Amino acid sequence: MAIGLGALRQRISQPLRSPGLLSAADRILLAKHHVAGARDGAHHVLLAPAGGGNIGDQALVEAFIENVDGRVSVVCRRPSDYAFDDERVQVVPLLSLVYGDLVGHARDMRAFRELLSTATSFSVVGADVMDGGYGYRASANRANLAARVAEVGIDTRILGFSWNAAPHPVALGAVRGAAARGVQTVVRDPRSAARARADGIAPVVDGADIVFLARRTDAAAAAEWADRVTGPLALVNFSGLVPADGGLEPYVEVVRTLRERGHGVLLVPHVSRPGADDLPICRAVSERFDGDPDVVLVDRLLSPSAIRGLTRRARLTVTGRMHLAVMSLMHGVPAVTVATQGKVEGLMDLFDAPQLCVATDRLATDLARVAGETSDAAEALSDSILAGLDEVRDLAGRNVAGLPLVERTVTSG
Repeated sequence: MAIGLGALRQRISQPLRSPGLLSAADRILLAKHHVAGARDGAHHVLLAPAGGGNIGDQALVEAFIENVDGRVSVVCRRPSDYAFDDERVQVVPLLSLVYGDLVGHARDMRAFRELLSTATSFSVVGADVMDGGYGYRASANRANLAARVAEVGIDTRILGFSWNAAPHPVALGAVRGAAARGVQTVVRDPRSAARARADGIAPVVDGADIVFLARRTDAAAAAEWADRVTGPLALVNFSGLVPADGGLEPYVEVVRTLRERGHGVLLVPHVSRPGADDLPICRAVSERFDGDPDVVLVDRLLSPSAIRGLTRRARLTVTGRMHLAVMSLMHGVPAVTVATQGKVEGLMDLFDAPQLCVATDRLATDLARVAGETSDAAEALSDSILAGLDEVRDLAGRNVAGLPLVERTVTSG
């Protein structure tokens, strides 16, 4: 049987994508690498998540930038994945550093080495991309890269990440190896920390999601949408990654339940990109309430600061996306959240609020019910969340604690 040219290229390139091979090449490429340190203040190199149409990814990177001094080089896949209104920040697209084969990876490593030559720190945004749940190669490549950078004497850390109950063995080995080589591994919830320790990752730093450190809000952009509805504000998001049994009706029932309690409802997409688009399902639900002026679709992705402006005004949130929950909880707003990959349960453990989690296999039967119960108890829940918020922010601060801000010279032999 004849093999197409594309399939042949794919078959040939597979061995060249091995995380072990790329890591071995990195050890050679970084051997005896001279790190001069920043000459004009701190220079932080940050390896970003995928971005490109994901408010949560943008929020993670912005939170880091907001909480460090000095220049920040954001390493990402493509130039369009991130945009920042901050003269301290440069976007450095290096697609093959994490996602490429040996040839592309080696090419991008040359540019990465130039960044490291003045770096005072290297940080990997861990989030939910370290345990292999979204692809083990990229997870392992991130951890292996961190290990190699730590070996040349640069302060290196993996920022607040989740760890599921069944990590991919290759990703587990890479993260375990990174921690053993001095990479600070900051885990963002107690369940993830317990799993990581049980899997032999040591040491583990107990932390929280770095977005809890974000402070900027865009009240004007939030008002543009919030002022379109009356009554207490409810933010509702339906994830394009979490289809409900029963089709659209369970989602419609959530909005109906909130409207019966007098809420004005904003349907807010949080991710909009191929394969993971919230906008179509949010739009479909809004169309079921055509003619109700207090059900409004936000028809585009907003900035993280605008989302925080909305959550500051909200009474409750219902969401399929974790970072909309984080940006609600940080203002004391109870956030009913669809639980995926074990990460949401751990988030709610931080606030002693397990009732805010709805398992994906119970979405059709429980989501509207829990939304209604949360509305009925919103003020008491808000008080409880606010009571625990300072401790959670302290945990989140461990992501950036001790980042070097001074000039230094390190030579790795």
